[in-house]
Amino acid sequence: MLILASASPRRRELLTQTGISFEVDSADIPEHAKPGEDAASYVLRLAEAKAQAVWTRRAHTYSAEDPLIVLGADTCVLAHGEILGKPGTQAEARRMLELLSGRTHQVLTGLCVLTEQESFADVEVTQVSFHVIAEPELVRYLASGDPLDKAGGYGIQGYAARWIPRIEGDYFNVVGLPIARTVELLEEAASKLARMTSVTPHS
Repeated sequence: MLILASASPRRRELLTQTGISFEVDSADIPEHAKPGEDAASYVLRLAEAKAQAVWTRRAHTYSAEDPLIVLGADTCVLAHGEILGKPGTQAEARRMLELLSGRTHQVLTGLCVLTEQESFADVEVTQVSFHVIAEPELVRYLASGDPLDKAGGYGIQGYAARWIPRIEGDYFNVVGLPIARTVELLEEAASKLARMTSVTPHS
C-alpha cells in the first residue's frame, strides 16, 4: 500500500496521473529552514520528516503480504539565496513575487520514499524565468488569494503562467511533484521489497 504524506491537492492530482493506487495521510510538520540550511537539504529534510511521521502512525496497520510504502515531498523556491515557502499574508506574497519579477529562480522538490527496509530520496531542481510583473496584474493576482498556498507565492498552472516565458527542467516539479522521478523512486522501492519478500530463510 502506497500512502502520500501530503495534503496538497496538486500532488494528489499529479500522483493520480501515474495510475498508481494510493491513499492520502498528511503529516503536520513545521516548515521552517534551520539557520544556514541550504534549499536542497531543507526540502529533503521535510520530505523525509513527512514520510517518517506517516510511517510511524500507519506502520502497524500493514503486513508482510501488504507492505507499506510512504511518499513524502516538499517544494520550495530559491531566489537569490533566499528560501521561499508558502506566504502567510498578501504582503508576504507581494514581497516574494516582487523578488521573482524579471529574474530566474529555482524550484526544488525533495522526495522521500520510505519502506520498512530503507528510504529512497532525491531532490529535483527546475529553473524558472519570470517576465517583469506589471503592478495591475500583481494586484489582481494577490486579490485572488491564489498565492497563499503555494511556494514562492505562485502556481505555474494558473494565472501566473502569463509571466513565465521559459523553464529548464521538469514542469511537474514546479507544480509540486516531479512525476517521472517520483515513479522511478517508487519502482526502485517496490523492486527492493519484492526481492526481499522473495528470499526465504534457510532451514
